Amino acid sequence: MTQNKQTIAVIDYGMGNLHSVAKALQHADHDGVANILVTHQLQEIKNADKVLLPGVGAMRDCMGEMQALDLIATIKESAENKPFLGICIGMQALLSHSDENDGVACLDIFKGNVVHFSDGLKENNLNLKIPHMGWNTVQQSTQHPIPHPMWDNIKQDEFFYFVHSYYALPEDKSQIAATSVYGEQFTAAISKDNIFATQFHPEKSADAGLQLYSNFINWNGEI
Repeated sequence: MTQNKQTIAVIDYGMGNLHSVAKALQHADHDGVANILVTHQLQEIKNADKVLLPGVGAMRDCMGEMQALDLIATIKESAENKPFLGICIGMQALLSHSDENDGVACLDIFKGNVVHFSDGLKENNLNLKIPHMGWNTVQQSTQHPIPHPMWDNIKQDEFFYFVHSYYALPEDKSQIAATSVYGEQFTAAISKDNIFATQFHPEKSADAGLQLYSNFINWNGEI
């Protein structure tokens, strides 16, 4: 029976690999406790127990689609009062502003900016390509309560999969939940209160990514 299940709304604003995210969430739902709903309907998002904001592509397009679908207020409301997970561009959109596309105003849920990787990045004297695409280890922040519920059963320095040219720089550095290194250190995850967000793609990150989605399914939004 589904009436006792929690509903997780995956917000569909046309800019995410929604099928992969939904399938990964379903696969991570070991106990069958979640209804995964891919939707842009405001009432369905408002009624959901948890919300996931995915995203790929350019920030101006992402914010434009959210505005066109009248999603901005509902996303902000969801981020205030229920467990909320942002992924990739869905994480970057939570910041105040992005330098991408000559500057884009974002959701302003986390004060800060989204910045491009520095020019001329090198590793072992080799030039690094942008966008950053591939597997990198993630260092969970010791500034957060250890362990944060979203890191349960995920080891320190675990590998996750990234595809990005920009990364978040929150003004409050205590909101950085994890970092990684690609020629320079960058923010791999942010969190505050009931919100957690990752630059990497859990749905592309094998067992560790599925564990993170499982943790989201089981998380009550408290730290």
